[in-house]
Amino acid sequence: MTVPSVLHPFAIPAKPAEEYLEIVRGEGCRVWDVDGRAYLDGTASLWYCAAGHGRREIADAVAAQMAVLEAFHTFARFTNGPEDRLAELLLSLEPIPDARVFLTCGGSEAIDSALKLARAGHKAAGDGGRTVVLSRHYAYHGVMLGGTSAGGLPANRDPFGTLLPDFFQVDRDSVDAMRAAVSYHGPERVAAIVAEPVIGAGGVFPPPEGYLAGLREVCDESGALLIFDEVITGFGRLGSWFATHHYGVTPDMMTFAKAITSGYLPLGGVVVGPKLRGWLEADPGYLLAHGGTYGGHPTCCAAGIANLELMRAEDLPARAAAAGRRLRAGLEGLLGRPGVAEVRGEGLMQAIGLEPPVAAAAMSEALLARGVIGRALPYANSLAFSPPLIISDDEVDELVAASAAVLDELA
Repeated sequence: MTVPSVLHPFAIPAKPAEEYLEIVRGEGCRVWDVDGRAYLDGTASLWYCAAGHGRREIADAVAAQMAVLEAFHTFARFTNGPEDRLAELLLSLEPIPDARVFLTCGGSEAIDSALKLARAGHKAAGDGGRTVVLSRHYAYHGVMLGGTSAGGLPANRDPFGTLLPDFFQVDRDSVDAMRAAVSYHGPERVAAIVAEPVIGAGGVFPPPEGYLAGLREVCDESGALLIFDEVITGFGRLGSWFATHHYGVTPDMMTFAKAITSGYLPLGGVVVGPKLRGWLEADPGYLLAHGGTYGGHPTCCAAGIANLELMRAEDLPARAAAAGRRLRAGLEGLLGRPGVAEVRGEGLMQAIGLEPPVAAAAMSEALLARGVIGRALPYANSLAFSPPLIISDDEVDELVAASAAVLDELA
């Protein structure tokens, strides 16, 4: 037995190399392994491949950009055309009115940036005592130290010992619990409340009606900033461009990543709204001492431009809404089968809540054997589907039929 040279994320380090599945090609909603077997990608890889695999529009844009300017940093006074164009294109979708865009390499870095920007903004406004960050149980906010501290999944927190101070989690769906937490820690000390509009890795839980609006009210009352983590929900996944539109609630900041390039190259960022902008821009001599080497990377931004342009041309959010309705109806048809407790989700972000005798990990493996990729979410014993937004009706039906067959097999 040998172990692979790569230490894989969220994997068992002792797993032998022979047990890994090597994916070598992708096209549309399918990927192929090294032995030539095809799999229907029911998860858009890790939530991100919105436009589907093998899009020449994105590949050609990346190649063209690399031939002209592959990379150059954007610190201080340096910029580049692709980062400016991508920011303009993103803001034209109006996630937050009158905003600016801070670019990162991915979602985890975006979350940590948002947390730092929140504290920095309060300090620039003369309110530096605001350091407390409140979040939700079962939330996932990436794997950096700040995001891990804000996250509410015990399995992601426990191995790493003491995390950052002044980070606290509250009941997942209770506005009253959040308001009580603000009162307990002191409204004058709370810098931000951060929330996934739809909890993702924690089990695919949409918010109760009025919950996100309630968080907006709590922030308005306390002076805290509201941060929406739209790394998963952004760019059409729910059937709207952003959850801010879908639920009609505007945060002060919004993190994004994943589907901004459909995963073709790593890219993320923070949409910085007018309140925080005002604090950071008030002093003409203020220096924002934060940023990464590859923020605003021109080749990654070229991928984002090409991806967003084709998503707009093909109206993929609307396609996601229609496909999501079909997927939800199909999964609800599984209710009543042994092992199925509930079906929940929004748009093309759906999950089957499981109960004994069916376990999520076993269902995921059985689906894989049938050529379908689903995502086991062990925290909530659920199986999630979040396919590319281009998925066809026949492919949706294929996901549902495979799930039905596996449930009958396991039960």
